[in-house]
Amino acid sequence: MSGAYFGLFFAAFGAATLLPLQSEAVLVGLLLSDRYGLWALLAVATFGNVLGSLLNWWLGRGIERFRDRRWFPVSPLHLEKARLHYQRYGHWSLLLSWLPVIGDPLTLVAGVMREPLGRFLLIVTLAKGARYGVLAVATLGWVG
Repeated sequence: MSGAYFGLFFAAFGAATLLPLQSEAVLVGLLLSDRYGLWALLAVATFGNVLGSLLNWWLGRGIERFRDRRWFPVSPLHLEKARLHYQRYGHWSLLLSWLPVIGDPLTLVAGVMREPLGRFLLIVTLAKGARYGVLAVATLGWVG
């Protein structure tokens, strides 16, 4: 596998965590280079991004045991607000997991709320795969 695919995978993985990374720019650059297969790029980007979200979900499953610690990054009030929003909109809110700023914390809250893994993976994969697909169509349609 080419280093470009590894780079895309790690950019997509990191972008799905709370790290401030952008996988879209990497994907667009590789698409525009016309040296890599469209479907392979979409699969690698989606796979990396979903795995990053899975890490968030897993962290969310165990994070509450630390909520009484001084260093805990979320106040009890904010954690409760996130929980109430998730209860209100449910698992379908994971369709927004691709959005900047709210998507990463949303996947973490899904773990806190004990979202079943299978449903989590299905919805997050659809959302993130569709985002990369739309980006590819927009990029390739714009180019020619």
